[in-house]
Amino acid sequence: MEKIRCGWCEKDDLYRAYHDQEWGRPVYDDKTIFEFLILESFQAGLSWYTILSKRENFRKAFDHFDYQKMALYSDHKIEELMNDSGIIRNRLKILAAVTNAQKFMEVQKEFGSFSQYIWNFVDAKPIDHQPKTLSDVPATTEISDRISKDLKKRGFKFMGSTVVYAHMQATGMVNDHIESCFIRL
Repeated sequence: MEKIRCGWCEKDDLYRAYHDQEWGRPVYDDKTIFEFLILESFQAGLSWYTILSKRENFRKAFDHFDYQKMALYSDHKIEELMNDSGIIRNRLKILAAVTNAQKFMEVQKEFGSFSQYIWNFVDAKPIDHQPKTLSDVPATTEISDRISKDLKKRGFKFMGSTVVYAHMQATGMVNDHIESCFIRL
């Protein structure tokens, strides 16, 4: 019998694997949270499929999302990234990734971990919206608005409410698997 999944992931095996193994699963590890923050920031204005299909290239190009290394990227490294056809070559987004690495570490210093900081917005437990259909899944929420505002105040870039909500979905801060999805059953 065919598994029923959320409709957005039926495109191909890459999407299905991401949906089945990662999307909506709670993530508390700072390194993984950072990876999703950066990937989501590159998605702004693009499809998630575009980012997901380039994920391995992003990992190689950005030192496996080692935020300590990324925070120190030189102008030479930025130019190297601008010439890497395996990633999204948007100078503002690349510069934002460097800034976000620096700000990420500032948050870690203040809260002990970025995970502690971000999960505090949802009282350390996932919000289950229990959507019946994809049209019941919001693009933003009051919480993503609050997180976005706080991240921007802290100097993060490309962290609008839609990007933040997508990050919340990716890292399991919210469970937006539709009612009939096999993951929910």
